[in-house]
Amino acid sequence: MKNRIPRRIKMALLALVLASFFLSGLFWFVRQVHDMQPPGTLIPHDAVIVLTGGTKRMEQGFDLLDKGMGAKLFISGVYRGIEARTLVRLVRDEDEKKLECCIVLGSAQNTIENAEETAAWMRELGLRSAYLVTSNYHMKRALSEFKYVGGGFKVTPFPVAPDKLDMKSWWHDPDFRWLIVREYTKYLLARVRHGVTGVFAS
Repeated sequence: MKNRIPRRIKMALLALVLASFFLSGLFWFVRQVHDMQPPGTLIPHDAVIVLTGGTKRMEQGFDLLDKGMGAKLFISGVYRGIEARTLVRLVRDEDEKKLECCIVLGSAQNTIENAEETAAWMRELGLRSAYLVTSNYHMKRALSEFKYVGGGFKVTPFPVAPDKLDMKSWWHDPDFRWLIVREYTKYLLARVRHGVTGVFAS
């Protein structure tokens, strides 16, 4: 009779393999985030999209709008009921005309809804290109969700490096360590969801 490998050893080996894949993917993800940089040359697009939730995102979005890199600024992820002028003035003073003509607020609650409401807004206005402003650690997942919803418009990533997050030593800080691992896990789950949905839709 052939020797059989005990079930607990099989499970331990499987866990070891999965952990190895997870860690190697995590190192790849960290390298991707570390290497992210804003575009070297700015070309005017139809709009600037800001996904709220991290430091310096809003400021960068307004800066791109001021430089004429987008005719409109869409801020996705704003609490329902807040007015544009109230939100904007928490960040900076803006001309009333600019508030009325150029700044639009969304109400998404997560990254999936960010992509969905932005795509709907872009389609409604017939816009074909946009800068996407979000934190560097969040950009991979955001781009994946935007690609998944489609919409036929060009998205140019404009990653923002959060205050105090040093990707060379992120593991030294418990908060940043948890942030990166959590974001990588969410990115993996998003890719799995997109793949499974694509298989059943085909």
